[in-house]
Amino acid sequence: MVKERTASSVVLVSSAAGSVTQEIEYRLHEVFKADLVLDFDPKQDFFSLLTPGAKVIVAGGDGTVRFVARRLAGTDHPLGILPLGTFNNFARSLGIPMDLEAAIQAARHGRPTPVTIGRVNGEPFLEAATAGMFGAAITLGEAAKDLAFGDLGRRLQELVGARQFRYRLSGDLTLSGSALSLVFANTPATGARLPLASTSPVEPVLQLSVHAASSPLDLLRRIVAAVLRRRPVSPVLSFRRLHMETDPPVNVYADSEAIGQSPIDVEAQVGGLYVLLPPS
Repeated sequence: MVKERTASSVVLVSSAAGSVTQEIEYRLHEVFKADLVLDFDPKQDFFSLLTPGAKVIVAGGDGTVRFVARRLAGTDHPLGILPLGTFNNFARSLGIPMDLEAAIQAARHGRPTPVTIGRVNGEPFLEAATAGMFGAAITLGEAAKDLAFGDLGRRLQELVGARQFRYRLSGDLTLSGSALSLVFANTPATGARLPLASTSPVEPVLQLSVHAASSPLDLLRRIVAAVLRRRPVSPVLSFRRLHMETDPPVNVYADSEAIGQSPIDVEAQVGGLYVLLPPS
């Protein structure tokens, strides 16, 4: 690979994003001609191209935004978002304009604002950490969207085979019971805009939602009903730190990525990421 120059502003364009067209790519190269504009490649170490305090602007969807944000978490590099994906959950939760020209202005001239990210066993997440069936449903949706048919079959089997588990929570909340899923949310929605909670990353907390149901089909019905009504699928409780144990151990996800099994520690990292937001 030819070594790229370092820059104080790097623009990563995901051509695979749902709304990225040749016209939009041309517009981005025109607007950001003084910056380093690159095609997003997860194998490329864009971080090595940044000067101290350089901003990184992502033109793409939730997956690309999550990938880049995780690299920037805990650094002094602010993140700008041009929401060009299908759902744009993180951008919507922060009030970033869905209109491209308005989003460009926010990315170019917005204020770097500290926002909350979540961490589950140290792994960062933007939207939600999940334990149990809800996480399997989200990863199934990602596999279907990406046409990953081998992964699709495995995720479907995991979803159908989900069983209730006993859970014990300690820390800011002390709870126990049985559920098919627990969701630790940082945004109002995740995946295909499935509603989660009432919080957003500008708040210094995460929110817990316990999805109790009698069967996987029952839980899916609840999710569909919640989507149609555009409201959280169950009551939520705010927290900063929680420890969770389950019997038996269950699979755990950070956004749509499997990270292992319970037990887990979940925390809100306040100011864990700086995002370029429109002036208020």
